[in-house]
Amino acid sequence: MADGVLPFAADPLPAGSRIACRVEYDGSRFHGWQSQPHPDSKTVQDTLENGLAAVACQPLRVHCAGRTDSGVHGFCQIIHFDAPVARSPKSWVMGTNANLPPDVRLHWAQAVGPEFHARFSALSRRYRYLIANTPVRPALMAGQLAWERRLLDHQLMHAEAQSLLGEQDFSAFRAAACQSSTPMRNVQAVSVARRGDLLVVDIRANAFLHHMVRNIVGSLIAVGAGRAAPGWLPALLAGRDRSKAADTAPAAGLYLVEVEYPAHFGLPSAPAEPLLPGA
Repeated sequence: MADGVLPFAADPLPAGSRIACRVEYDGSRFHGWQSQPHPDSKTVQDTLENGLAAVACQPLRVHCAGRTDSGVHGFCQIIHFDAPVARSPKSWVMGTNANLPPDVRLHWAQAVGPEFHARFSALSRRYRYLIANTPVRPALMAGQLAWERRLLDHQLMHAEAQSLLGEQDFSAFRAAACQSSTPMRNVQAVSVARRGDLLVVDIRANAFLHHMVRNIVGSLIAVGAGRAAPGWLPALLAGRDRSKAADTAPAAGLYLVEVEYPAHFGLPSAPAEPLLPGA
């Protein structure tokens, strides 16, 4: 590294190479990740593909690790695409970023084997949910934090959340529009911590159902605010009835912060300290 600037390889990768990239985006102005048929629906996927196409001089298609919803943010979204032309990692990163709005950025690009798939090769995904727990809604970071005026008991929320661990049926926290063939998911770690006026919910699983994190957080907030008794979350989980759970938490507080892949793909690790509040 020279002059404090991270290097990007300048040697061209052959046409036909499969390229993996890390993408960061503020989801506030987007109608989610996935391309939509309506031309007025601005999506992260369309925006990113347009930026990449400017470098490739032709259209291309990208695949992502997780299709985030409208208003949800990506700190460490992973994508892949098959390069139609020879370009260097430096060209893919710097050239694409020059053709993107400031709320979407590539951080690295590298060649991977043809067997790599951003979605199907992933071992786990980690989401972080941020809640400003203040009497007055914050003026700063609008669209990037959820807000709850009632004082939340983060220790109780953390204890309740431990009932989510392991492979279980998450029907109680599954959106009606979810298209997954099974409600079974394996939650590997979950925590709730307070950092001043900010509550941070972190949850890692092999995969997530539609709205699963936001539905879990909504019910955790109900317990933490005293609107539901301790033991309610495990009872909800066992009951498998979405209609019994709390409202879905707002999209603004949710970030995809890490995607884990087998080591043999050689992808860079997610930053140990995300550039997010509560990091």
